Order: sequence, then structure tokens, then C-alpha cells
Amino acid sequence: MSNIREILAHNRIFVQKKQALPFQATRYLETKIVILTCMDTQIPEFLIKALGIRNEDATVIQNAGAVVSHPSGSILRSILLAICKLKAKEVYVIGHHECGLANFRSAEDSESVRQFVDSDPYMQTLTDAGIDLDGWLTGISSIEESIANSVSMVRSHPLFPESVLVHGLVIHPVTGRLDVVVEGKHIQPKEGVSALLNAEAAPLDATLDRGNE
Repeated sequence: MSNIREILAHNRIFVQKKQALPFQATRYLETKIVILTCMDTQIPEFLIKALGIRNEDATVIQNAGAVVSHPSGSILRSILLAICKLKAKEVYVIGHHECGLANFRSAEDSESVRQFVDSDPYMQTLTDAGIDLDGWLTGISSIEESIANSVSMVRSHPLFPESVLVHGLVIHPVTGRLDVVVEGKHIQPKEGVSALLNAEAAPLDATLDRGNE
């Protein structure tokens, strides 16, 4: 059964009572950091409080396990846009202990994925083409290793400005304790990348603008 009617009814009351007013902050002027974290429902609000920042201080991006798996995927695109459009100066990749994706590796889970893949003709076509759907749909073995890999993926992107730091952390979902996996440091400019991509990342901003025209 769909929840759409109940959601819309609540929304009408929300609008009538002008409950949106407290959220009208100057977030685009104050954004300093980008946070990539897990899609676990409790994490965003919990994380903001644990970091001691305000909602308008950060752009929060969520996916399963805070994983960056592809250099041209939507996660890296969102991070680059936040740096260019919102002038973010740091990126925080933050996973959490007891992550469901890290535990999604049991025989039962693998079998459910296998049934999902085998039951769909399109999925089977991708499998026949040599694409590892089992690996794509199953979890991670170590949250720390996964965070380190995601940090490396972000930092090594050819369009990523060297002036922006990338950190990797893991938060405990009960105590809120943060443990550092990778502490970002300024790195040497990458070969073949224009120096104009550094500092304020203005050329990248212009490139993305042209692509949206």
C-alpha cells in the first residue's frame, strides 16, 4: 500500500503552518565541507551533531556504505559539483561501524542476490557480458578498507582540485566516536592536469556549466 496520500496530506499542513521557515538558511554561502556517508536513516542528523557543525555547514551525500565505486559515477559528480558550486574546501568520507552493507555477505544474502539476478533477463544479459553483478550487489568485507578505497578514488580523480582535502573516518552509531582512517593532506599536482583546476576550481565550474546548457 502506498504512503503517498498520507505524505501529501502532511505536506499541506506543513506548508499552511509555514514550518519550512526554520530551514531557510544561507546554506549555499556557508557550506564549507562535503560529507559522503551511509544511507542508514539515523546517520545524517546523528553525524551533524557528532561533528559539531550546523546543517548549513555541510553538503551531505548518501549511498550504501559511503562507497565511491566508479570515477564517472553520480557520487563523484555530486562531490565535484559541491566543490565548484558551493566552494567546499574539504571532503569527508564517513562510514559507520555495524554497517548493514558490511554485513551483507552471508550465504543467505548471496543467494537472494543470485535469485534477483537470475530472475531478470536484462540482469542475465549483463552477467553473460562479463559484468560481476554479484560483486556489485553484495557488501564490503571491511568498513575501514572500503573508506580508504573511496578516499583514494575521490583524491585520484583527474578533475579533483589538489587544494581540497579528503578525509576518511568511521563513526560508531551508538557512542558517536569518530575514528580516523585517512587524514587528508595536500598532495602534489597530478601530471597532465592543468594548474587552473587548483585553488577555486573555477575552470571546472565553467566546464560543468557548459555541459548543462
